[in-house]
Amino acid sequence: MNPQGLLNQAIALHQTGNLAGAEQLYLQLLQAAPREAAAHHLLGVMRAQQGRNTEALEHMGMALTLRPDAPEVLSNYGNVLKAQGRFAEALDSYDRALAIQPDYIAARIKRALVLRDLGQTQAALAAADDALALRPDFVEALNARGMLLADLGRNDEALASYDRALRLAPNFPDALSNRALVLKTLRRQDEALASAERALAVAGNFAEAWNNRGIILFDLKRMGDALASYDRALALRPDYADAFNNRAVALWSLKRFAEALADCDRAIALRPAFADAFYNRGNALSELNRPAEALASYEQALAIDPDHPNALSGLANAAMTIGDWDRTAKLADILKRDVLAGKSVIQPFVLMGYHDDNELQLRCAQNYVRQSGPGRLPPLWTGQRYGHDKIRIAYLSADFHQHVTAALTVEMFERHDRARFEITAVSFGPDDNSTMRARLMAAFDRFHDARLQSDRDVALLLRQWEIDIAVDLGGHTSGARPWVLAHRPAPVQAKYMGYPGTSGSDFIDYIVADRVVVPPDQDRYFSEKIAALPDTLWVTDTRREILPPPARAEAGLPESGFVFCCFNHNWKITPPLFDIWMRLLGQVPDSVLWLLEGNASIRANLQQQAQARGIAPERLIFAARTTPQAHQARQQLADLFLDTLPYNAHTTASDALWAGLPLVTTPGHSFPARVAAGILEAAGLPELVAPDLPAYESLALKLARDPAALKAIRGRLAANRNIVPLFDTARFTRNLETAYRAMLETA
Repeated sequence: MNPQGLLNQAIALHQTGNLAGAEQLYLQLLQAAPREAAAHHLLGVMRAQQGRNTEALEHMGMALTLRPDAPEVLSNYGNVLKAQGRFAEALDSYDRALAIQPDYIAARIKRALVLRDLGQTQAALAAADDALALRPDFVEALNARGMLLADLGRNDEALASYDRALRLAPNFPDALSNRALVLKTLRRQDEALASAERALAVAGNFAEAWNNRGIILFDLKRMGDALASYDRALALRPDYADAFNNRAVALWSLKRFAEALADCDRAIALRPAFADAFYNRGNALSELNRPAEALASYEQALAIDPDHPNALSGLANAAMTIGDWDRTAKLADILKRDVLAGKSVIQPFVLMGYHDDNELQLRCAQNYVRQSGPGRLPPLWTGQRYGHDKIRIAYLSADFHQHVTAALTVEMFERHDRARFEITAVSFGPDDNSTMRARLMAAFDRFHDARLQSDRDVALLLRQWEIDIAVDLGGHTSGARPWVLAHRPAPVQAKYMGYPGTSGSDFIDYIVADRVVVPPDQDRYFSEKIAALPDTLWVTDTRREILPPPARAEAGLPESGFVFCCFNHNWKITPPLFDIWMRLLGQVPDSVLWLLEGNASIRANLQQQAQARGIAPERLIFAARTTPQAHQARQQLADLFLDTLPYNAHTTASDALWAGLPLVTTPGHSFPARVAAGILEAAGLPELVAPDLPAYESLALKLARDPAALKAIRGRLAANRNIVPLFDTARFTRNLETAYRAMLETA
């Protein structure tokens, strides 16, 4: 057969999907005619289809050597470069094709999409519009225009562009698949899923549609179905970096962190400049308690994309977690700048470790709600009056298992007045089969596991149950679902306990606090009304038994000497406080500082910082992680708890006092910086609240040098433990119920 006949036969096989047969003929032809440009080009196309991009570029490069003026080859060469993330080179290849053939519409659209990859979205949109000016009915151009409009947040226009394409080509799978993502963004999830599945009905082997279906199912909390969709996408396209990255996010949400990390690594291997995969890799490493590696991943994400919306927040968190104080000092200014500019998506909880400023924290929370929330949604509750015999309260939390929030609140749930209140738990977290989980389930009138339900479905349930007051216990913390309440399912919506600050939203009506934590002059920095309880916002479980303390040696402590301690997370330790602590160690002979074991990096950094301040590193003793009961017991061995700033001891403060361990604090300006002061006031120990850091240092030193004074405080704490407001959970619960009734009366 002559070369042209052989080429035609290969093309026919290629077009029918018989790649093996076509490949054999292309190779046969090239063996006979090594300079056959068309065979090199088409074999290159096949190699790209097979994911063998390096070979694809070799064959297409040879075709261009033989025919440098072939626009189709230049365009396909650009496609492979684009697939490899070599976007600038791809753009050059498309430009060369268009210089030869300006009306090459397909190349114009590919050029627009690579401009998108280069972050030049406005230029890309202009390129798509130019293509449509040449050919208004070109559905690929309408599809590309929709993608670009969606990137710019012009979702209604994007949807219109996809719909226009589908009027011209009702079964165009790309437009159906991309339209699904816009519908998801517009919170029209059912339509979004239908559009993705329509795309798959037309093209069942369309990997992108399987990936987009997974994204929508993930948003609907159908995690198993989402993972199955990503798996199908990857079976069809084993080199699909986006699907690996998306599957990593789903696995992370299921707390399968090691698998999530593996998927991020696969995505990065396929696309080395994949900023979002590096960001998600950092998230997985953070959860695996590998914060130094997480920090490096966040840095890589920002090196690739300095405007990555989330990586700065991850980097700031990792830097705190490893105690890199040089870095945190620099990041503090950057975080403030970005919050004020509304630039990056800064997790409000992260900012609390950097800035003692309620106003800045409000701005941060408002930004976060605007950037990450669903936007304004139609309210499910529209003014109806229920008139129930009992006030119906729903508590929403991801922490209804063995968790500090549960340990604090469980007795309160048990003590609610069932003659006046009906209480429901809506749980977003795991069932860990713990004793605490069983106790919580028994404490509520209704306990609902909502892990696999979407935010809207949970909100619909709250409305169906005619909940009077919905109380979010999570706020902006890991695993929480604040956007459930964005649907306004209840007449009154409040937040309490789990997150020490404002939500920054317009759908939370009240924040439960007290006037030590939120003085009246700070009310303007909260998006909610302040429901100020009369004694304290703090509650605890007074039904906990305190076991006898272990021997000092068993706890890793020396047999004698004064024991300063701080059982807060190590990331709360800041240089000004650490300076004070080291001076205290220097002035109290044979004393030690007892800290919780965090991670290897922060331990090494703290020991190094101690050495730099003239304190032997071995005087820092790190307590290994253990059970809550064992930790409570060993606290009795310490002499004085030294608090942190700008993020105080919260649970750790009430736990220390419950164990009989005195605590010294100084209040800052913001909510998280004033909690320990409120706890000490409620414990009847206001003298342990110092007005400023010099007074804090003086007070701690005085108590360390005056055993009789410290013993007297311990005696008062023990004698009054069962009568002070801090540990009167029945009284607290009545105060909270009074606040709930007042909220409902003014709704």
